[in-house]
Amino acid sequence: MAVSHPIFARVFARASVAMDRAGAAAHRRRLVAGLRGRVVEVGAGNGRNLSHYPSTVAGVLAVEPEPRLRAALRAAARDAPVPVTVAAGLAEALPVADASADAVVLSLVLCSVPDQAVALREARRVLRPGGQLRFYEHVVAETPGLRRAQRVADATLWPLCCAGCHTARDTVAAIRAAGFTVVELDRFRFPPTGVPGPASPHVLGTAVRP
Repeated sequence: MAVSHPIFARVFARASVAMDRAGAAAHRRRLVAGLRGRVVEVGAGNGRNLSHYPSTVAGVLAVEPEPRLRAALRAAARDAPVPVTVAAGLAEALPVADASADAVVLSLVLCSVPDQAVALREARRVLRPGGQLRFYEHVVAETPGLRRAQRVADATLWPLCCAGCHTARDTVAAIRAAGFTVVELDRFRFPPTGVPGPASPHVLGTAVRP
């Protein structure tokens, strides 16, 4: 299945740089800190995570369906501190053998997959028992007022303008429902200043496949 969002890809390329300058780079470092072995990064975008992988990682398979983002991902892979292989593919059908990955990384992708449950089952499939799911996502708000704003955004223009992104998904609950055990979880607002927007509630955490 082809996935093409040319306008969003161009906007995201610029926005991701600005986000990193505003503090997202620190979140990316935390996301992959301490990883080892073989890693699958799902929806790797334009590769902003790649420079943060530690030398203990033997290799990263970076999967990205959008062709313009995938081209930028290949360019980023050339300068990565660890070996990176770039592949086309969907979160719902990863080109990876069963139980072959030591870790799966999900970064700002579960908001836009058509079916979170299917994508998370696929992540569980490719992880070895005891393997880690690392996630960095924007999620449903904890406050009623912002949750209402998220529902309005999701029912109107937000998904159309942001390549299928939804702001009100309870991603942590979905991770648990997929059979993972969440062992670390940090909730925060990003950006940390200004008026909270629909996509401002974030989580960063680690789950384990039993």
